[in-house]
Amino acid sequence: MGHTLISRMIRAARLDAALYEEGEADRRTMIQAVAAVLLSGLAAGIGGLGKAGPMSLLLWTGNAISEWLIWAILTYVIGAKLFSEPDTKTDLGELLRTIGFASSPGVLRAAGVIPGITDAVFVIAAVWMLAAMVVAVRQALDYRSTSRAVGVCVLGGLIQMTFSVLLLRSQGIDPRSLGHLGG
Repeated sequence: MGHTLISRMIRAARLDAALYEEGEADRRTMIQAVAAVLLSGLAAGIGGLGKAGPMSLLLWTGNAISEWLIWAILTYVIGAKLFSEPDTKTDLGELLRTIGFASSPGVLRAAGVIPGITDAVFVIAAVWMLAAMVVAVRQALDYRSTSRAVGVCVLGGLIQMTFSVLLLRSQGIDPRSLGHLGG
């Protein structure tokens, strides 16, 4: 299959383990991984226009970037340092690339602009992105066990969500006022 951004995002959304191996191994995929994060964030901003208005684009894009960076750092610390397996060898760049591609299913969130389905679309996209994250983490950390990757993602996700809520509150933003953003 081709190596265009779109083809890689489709493969990432299909949970293609080989795509995550490519992202792990090929430093040149970083630009595409960043683009996947930005497109996912912009899609969420479009989908959230009805709840947060025009600021939604800025909030969601900024949120996508910060969450991506936080997820990668947390995954590195939790997965590569605390819960590594004998074959685990990774660096932050590998995690940034694989986790970046794991945000690909988030482009679905643009459909949230349709009144009445916003929350359902965001929940479906979140679950799909979490599944992609598990595959990305399993591949990037060379885990034999999917359950170990699930544990790393759940623990990292709880820490990351807490950080996001605190960050929003520090900026004077009530996360509940944004609907699906920030819990």
